[in-house]
Amino acid sequence: MIPFTRLAASACFSLATSFMALSAVADMAPETTPGATIYTMDDFSQYAPRTALEMVSRIPGFSIQGDDDGSRGFGQASGNVLINGQRVSGKSNGATESLDRISASSVVRLELVDASAFEIAGLSGHVVNVITNGDGAVSGTWRWRARFRDNLPPFYNGLNLTLSGGQGDISWSFEAESDPERGASNGPEFVTDGGGNPVQRREEDFTYAAEYVSVSGSVGWTPASGAIGNLNAKTTLFQPDRKETSKLFPVDGPEGRRLYEGAEDEVFVEIGGDYEFGLGPGRLKAIGLVRREDSPIIDRVFRGNVDGTDISESLFTRDIEEGEYILRTEYGLAFENGSDWQFALEGAFNYLDQQSALATSQGGNALQPQDLPNANSRVEEQRGELSLTHGRRLAQNLTAQISLGAEMSELSQSGDSENVRTFTRPKGFASLSWQAKPSLKLVTRLEREVGQLDFFDFVSSVNLSAGNGQNGNPDIVPEQSWKLSAQAEKNFGGWGAATVEVFYSDIEDIVDRVPIGTGDGPGNLESAWRAGVEWDATVKFDKIGFAGGELSLEGNYYESEVDDPLTGLTREINDSEYYWSFAELRQDVPKTDWAWGIGFERYKRNPYFRLDETGIEGATPGFGFAYVEHKDIWGMTGQATFGNFANQNDTFRRRIYDTNRLGNVARVEDRARDFGPIFTVQLEGKF
Repeated sequence: MIPFTRLAASACFSLATSFMALSAVADMAPETTPGATIYTMDDFSQYAPRTALEMVSRIPGFSIQGDDDGSRGFGQASGNVLINGQRVSGKSNGATESLDRISASSVVRLELVDASAFEIAGLSGHVVNVITNGDGAVSGTWRWRARFRDNLPPFYNGLNLTLSGGQGDISWSFEAESDPERGASNGPEFVTDGGGNPVQRREEDFTYAAEYVSVSGSVGWTPASGAIGNLNAKTTLFQPDRKETSKLFPVDGPEGRRLYEGAEDEVFVEIGGDYEFGLGPGRLKAIGLVRREDSPIIDRVFRGNVDGTDISESLFTRDIEEGEYILRTEYGLAFENGSDWQFALEGAFNYLDQQSALATSQGGNALQPQDLPNANSRVEEQRGELSLTHGRRLAQNLTAQISLGAEMSELSQSGDSENVRTFTRPKGFASLSWQAKPSLKLVTRLEREVGQLDFFDFVSSVNLSAGNGQNGNPDIVPEQSWKLSAQAEKNFGGWGAATVEVFYSDIEDIVDRVPIGTGDGPGNLESAWRAGVEWDATVKFDKIGFAGGELSLEGNYYESEVDDPLTGLTREINDSEYYWSFAELRQDVPKTDWAWGIGFERYKRNPYFRLDETGIEGATPGFGFAYVEHKDIWGMTGQATFGNFANQNDTFRRRIYDTNRLGNVARVEDRARDFGPIFTVQLEGKF
């Protein structure tokens, strides 16, 4: 095993010596991909974009799918962005991060094209292929951001710097970023008994402050031999601090105080690379990835009455180490009739090592260790996967792709719990892509998926803030599902574009909340289903006289069903998303450098269910924002944003039961917190 400090040092050395870059050489894809819709800088000039990410984000009806989406390894990755015809061999340092490192001046064109145009297994629907130039000129961008809000000191250190360039066969890019996070809310919480009688009123004040610093980059090599090599890396430091103070006013008894504090000091490193070359009649590609994370966490709660009675303290500490290693090889064959074959073999090793402790005290005495079963454990998974994928053009406007494969995995746990298990799971998909009209594409896909495991489900933990926790479950297995989806992608020309997808998933071994011992925790249920619709649309208003105006609409809506393991009743999947919607109206005022916009976001989740409680979060009426932008402040773009003009409240309501949810309600907690207005200013430029 590679020591974490050595790995971090290796990443920093690579970044410092090679500037770590994105492979961005136009020779990789000199010709326009057949059937592609082409976008150039002229199509985005009204937005004055500084980076490739800002350009891709403005393609009508297109949403970037991130690479780090929880998929197992690279085989199930669903990213929809290519750079010079290549996938980026990264997860947290994937396509989105790479696009942000590319200056807009380096982009030759964007190709919105059907995935079947590339011999890349798993791609379906429309993808964006970003073509960059290889002139070797050094270019860069910078961005500065400051934020002001109630109940928190402002921050002024939102910074981003990118550089990219190249010489000969080598291209490179580099990014350094400081992206602080701030949050605050306050308001009352009312506690009643099962009969609705008042028990206590709490005045609560919550603050959250986090520092996030990252350095990332890539280097690409494209020699005359036709080989393609890429290396990318990212290292981050994340330090969040949470604090919640409560004034307690019981109906009977003395006034009290409660203080919760939580902190984390996370260090993360990811290094990925790939090398592709011709071998026999096809091409062989090798991909590697290493991710390591170290996260010491400490949570503490103090409670007592103002008269000095009923003093208590709880302390929960965790030291978490996580790692992922992936090695994948792909051999592809492409033929002149439009068909292609790919054989892939992937191996992976994942692990979680948690060491934790709980201590409590009463009456101001010294902290005493408490027993916490299955809280000090190491969980490992060794996984192998093989697949065979075939793509074929069935007609001029109809393409198909089919993939058959299987994965074999071994799960083991050591420490407080000892367990070793092995599994074999079939995987694969079949998809059809039909260009029904030049402006309408229909894609359908049937897929057998294997879900990614959350190793934290295997170990026990305590949530001091909520006053509960979970029992770890060493017997969890990956969930599996059949997913059928249909997607329509419509280009309305001067009116904009839209993408709509509907899907249905039949799930086996779904991970939900189950009774474990005298408590509860994550566990597998036999079956569940989930269905939904997702949309992304851009409507332009030039044709009705609102020049430079457009409306962006994104959202999703989901329904689900599972049998509750305690009550046997049918309910939604535990703590699952119900809906999310986002709308933004923007106008780039013609013949000026001014733009303005207004937007609104709203979401809702389904309730969570534990052995002895249920709860649901909310945000009403939603988050509204408005901004004004000037695109030439001495060559810079400036933006001022006023957030939360609708005065969103974060709500939470939970019911706690006697013994379990089969009993009577013992207590109800109901709160609403106001987090006030937010004002943000931003400047960005290029050089």
